[in-house]
Amino acid sequence: MRTALLQSSGRPGSVEGNLKVLDEAAASAAAAGAALLAAPEMFLTGYAIGDDIARLAEEADGEGADAVAEIAVRHGLAVAYGYPERSGDTVFNSAQLISADGTRLANYRKTHLFGCFERDHFTPGEQPVVQAELGGLRVGLMICYDVEFPENVRAHALAGTDLLLVPTAQMHPFQFVAESLVPVRAWENQMYVAYVNRVGQEGEFDFVGLSVLAGPDGVASARAGRGADLVLADVDPAFLAASREANPYLEDRRPGLYGSLV
Repeated sequence: MRTALLQSSGRPGSVEGNLKVLDEAAASAAAAGAALLAAPEMFLTGYAIGDDIARLAEEADGEGADAVAEIAVRHGLAVAYGYPERSGDTVFNSAQLISADGTRLANYRKTHLFGCFERDHFTPGEQPVVQAELGGLRVGLMICYDVEFPENVRAHALAGTDLLLVPTAQMHPFQFVAESLVPVRAWENQMYVAYVNRVGQEGEFDFVGLSVLAGPDGVASARAGRGADLVLADVDPAFLAASREANPYLEDRRPGLYGSLV
């Protein structure tokens, strides 16, 4: 399944502007044969927008989701994107996956909030593994800081995730996460990991880009630079199966020894 990573901060504070950026990226991705387009954390509204987070937050089936579904249908590809989700008086940092026919397949709420900014604006989610079937693959969702916890990714591996989508707002000086940690997560859990970052200065944050799609061999088959970009790579089920057979980490685990970890 050809997968496109949209590395962009869009138009912070403008849902309409971000939908336009997403629509243009979807057109380019579809023309290149992509079946899936993944956008960064909080892409629908922007990340460093302060109290506008609460103002622009909407329910998972709100107008923003409808607009993304229209983009997915128009260009014939699935779309994953980050947004602030409202549920009553509570706001979550969420990511949603919508299929090429406009169906909402999965919605995930970030479980590990990073820093005072996120803790001031969001409530953490409580469901670590959220998955959907897409193109013959089991696709999982998490967001940015979540991938830095090995237990999170291992939970996905044990649940059979083939491709882990990680919308991200990863900033300086933590670029080693994109450069080193994400390929290791893909290797040690025998899955594909798509880590899709924002880019450039936004409020107090300097987003470093470096979006990457890493395979179960620990190799980055696609990697963006520091500027806005759209990069594509293939997620190959046959290669994944062969890699899992050659590297049986999950089969060789000894869970009885790990009780003290939790």
